[in-house]
Amino acid sequence: MAESLLNGQVVLVTGGARGIGAAICRVLSREGATVAVNYGASRDKAEAVVAEIEAAGGTAAAFGADVRDEAAVKEMVDAVVERFGRIDGVVNNAIAGEQSGAFGSLGYEGYENMLDYGCKAVYNTIAAARPHFKTQGGGRVINIVTELWNMGSGNWSMYNAGKGAMVGMSRSLAVELGPENITVNMVAPGWMVTEKVDTESDGSKGFAKSLPLRRHGSADEIGNACAFYLSRLAGYVTGTYLPVTGGRITQMGA
Repeated sequence: MAESLLNGQVVLVTGGARGIGAAICRVLSREGATVAVNYGASRDKAEAVVAEIEAAGGTAAAFGADVRDEAAVKEMVDAVVERFGRIDGVVNNAIAGEQSGAFGSLGYEGYENMLDYGCKAVYNTIAAARPHFKTQGGGRVINIVTELWNMGSGNWSMYNAGKGAMVGMSRSLAVELGPENITVNMVAPGWMVTEKVDTESDGSKGFAKSLPLRRHGSADEIGNACAFYLSRLAGYVTGTYLPVTGGRITQMGA
């Protein structure tokens, strides 16, 4: 029997309590990883994800921290290492607050919040994990960005500001951290099915039919992309941007 892709790895997923983050946690566990499920305020949901993983025979634990708080993130990462003995990868997925709105509707504070999640949180997790990665001889970072960064979209400038910062930061850090055997890659979801999406609505069905693959993507497919980047299969891959969009970005000429 083939060995699972991530056997022996410990991976921290920020914003792992719900939506795409929870799906990433479940997929990584199925591939053999021990998963540290980060949450900000949704402790009950994070513990439910952990319980689901454990019921399926995996290993996981919930770790609370506001990823925008440098000291809290360092404490969390150290707690993960203390609990599981190591940390091999970080998936930066957490985001909260208003993400869309007409320009000026939330003032500059809306942009600051998105930049805190798109840039400051990424800084905090990498800064906290990097000493452990160096001790272990390397590590993997995956940043969850967005297809909208390619496309542009009205009323989403705040969101794109944060995700655009994440894209630029990822590309530069891939170069800078490469000599330490730390890879930095990006996964760009399209409109994926989560608990918030009604796939039976006329608009939702029409959107799916407009895609080259003629279907919605599941949140698990984002987890699959993350599993690839964390695995031995991607050991020579860094600085890349992977759209998981059913072909939508190809349609836009990106």
